[in-house]
Amino acid sequence: MSDAAGVRRLGMLTPSSNTVLEPVTGAMLAGLPDVTVHFARFRVTEISLGQGALRQFETGPMLAAAELLADARVAGICWNGTSAGWLGFESDERLCAAISERTGIPACSSVLALNEIFQRTGVRRFGLVTPYLPEIQQAIVANYAAAGFECVAERHLLDRDNFAFSEYGEGVIAALCREVAPARPDAITIFCTNLRGAPVVASLEEELGIPIYDTVATAVWKSLALTGVAPKRVQGWGRLFADLG
Repeated sequence: MSDAAGVRRLGMLTPSSNTVLEPVTGAMLAGLPDVTVHFARFRVTEISLGQGALRQFETGPMLAAAELLADARVAGICWNGTSAGWLGFESDERLCAAISERTGIPACSSVLALNEIFQRTGVRRFGLVTPYLPEIQQAIVANYAAAGFECVAERHLLDRDNFAFSEYGEGVIAALCREVAPARPDAITIFCTNLRGAPVVASLEEELGIPIYDTVATAVWKSLALTGVAPKRVQGWGRLFADLG
C-alpha cells in the first residue's frame, strides 16, 4: 500500500532474537526513498529439531505478528526467516496463504523466494552456507533434494543460538563461501537471516564467479516484486537484483 506521497510500505516478520536483517534490509533500501520497511517480531531463540524449538514456528504467533503489520497498511508481508528449510517448504506455503487470508495482504517468504530464484536462473546444483547444527543442515539438504536441487557442497557453524548467529563476522561467512566454491555449484546460498552475508555478496560474486543468494536479500527482492517495485533499483548488493530486476 502507498500513502498520499506514493511511499510503498513493506512488512517483514522477524525472529525476536534477530539483529541482522533489520539494519541490512534498511541499508539495501536506502537508495529507494519511496520505499519504507516495517518489522514485527515473534519469539525465536533456538534453532534445533527439539520440540520446543520447533514450536516456535507455529502459525498462531506468526499470524498475530502479521496482523500487527497489517495495522501499518503495508503493501506486502514477508516471513524473513528460513525455517521452511528444515520444516518443509509447504510450511511457508501454508503460512503465506494464512497471512493473506487473515489480513488481505499478499505474503511471501525468504525461502520460497530463494526457490523461485533457483528455478528462474536454472540452478540445479548449489552450495549451502549456514550457522546451523548438523541435523538442521541435513534436513535442509534433504528437502532441497526432494525438490530437485542437489547440494554439492555445504558448510555450517554447529550453532543453535539464534542470537549468536549475528556475532559471526563477515570474514567467517566469506570463508565458508570460498570453501564450497571449488565444487562449482550453479549458485551458493547463505541460508540464514541472522548472518552478515548480504554485505559480502557483491565482492564474493566478483571473486568467485558464482551467483550468491543471501536469504535477507531474497526477502527484499521478492517483497519489492510483490508490491510493484522494480528490484533492479537496488544497487550494489549482488547479481540477484541486476539479473532478476
